[in-house]
Amino acid sequence: MTVLSLTASGCVVVHGEREVLPATTPAEAARALEQFTAAYNRADRAYDSSLDADYVTGALGAIDAARLKAGRVNNPGGNSAHRPLTLTDARFTIPKKAGWPRWFVADAKGNKGGNVRWLLVFLRYDLGEKWKVAYLTLVAPGKVPEFKKDADGLAEAVPANTAELALAPRDMSRAYATYLQKGGETFAPGAHTTRWREVRAKNASRPGLARQYIDQPMTDGPFAPLALRTADGGALVFFTTRHYEKQTAAQGTTVPTPDKNVRALATGEIRQSLTMEFISNQVALAPPRSAGGSGGSQVSVLARVQGLTSARGE
Repeated sequence: MTVLSLTASGCVVVHGEREVLPATTPAEAARALEQFTAAYNRADRAYDSSLDADYVTGALGAIDAARLKAGRVNNPGGNSAHRPLTLTDARFTIPKKAGWPRWFVADAKGNKGGNVRWLLVFLRYDLGEKWKVAYLTLVAPGKVPEFKKDADGLAEAVPANTAELALAPRDMSRAYATYLQKGGETFAPGAHTTRWREVRAKNASRPGLARQYIDQPMTDGPFAPLALRTADGGALVFFTTRHYEKQTAAQGTTVPTPDKNVRALATGEIRQSLTMEFISNQVALAPPRSAGGSGGSQVSVLARVQGLTSARGE
């Protein structure tokens, strides 16, 4: 129901932020995808983050800005290897919800990254704003779940604090950071959980170069989790984390020379240690709380895109 209030002057004000509405229309979603792609290509060609700053935010915004900064430092004349990104076979999942931000998901086939589907989450906080991409993940074909939709084809946005899932969206980032540090049974085995922990453990044990890892949740503003109800009662959850890796060389030696992109983003002199900061955005399947059976209550991380955002040498 639209909520109305009368001002002192007698004018009627419609509080659209309290009404459950579709986030957008399919036509507007298609235009938003076209505008993002065009801006992304302009920025990539010139290695200039100002050219797509109005179309990215959150995790993707942080990753993209750092990538373009490093590219500009190493190639002041622009990206001579630029190959335009094209996104085809686009499918839009548009939830209906009250309040801001409003958001939707685009699922498209990209000409980069191999045979994967590009999942992009667009959001905005006001009707006057441009749609910005906050999350970008690459998911294997067939892994994108079926979403619950109503008779109008609209999806259901899952509240961040819901108690209906094995893990609430608002807790996903913190739980993932804790899992990476300590392990546990919250997340199902896979490339972004058990195998990532195994790679870290192996790297940390190499002689001559100590590696330490710190993992932190990110849940505020455009980094907040967003979730869509799946047909089985679970949810597809997009969330962000921050990760630090510190490399410390043995006494009398120096840290191995990092690649040019790390050097481009680094402050200080890289001698005894190097600390790198990464922003990572994940997409995961959270089953309904009532799910049972072996592994039935574990969260599955489907995909993860991580990017270096800063570095510091000592």
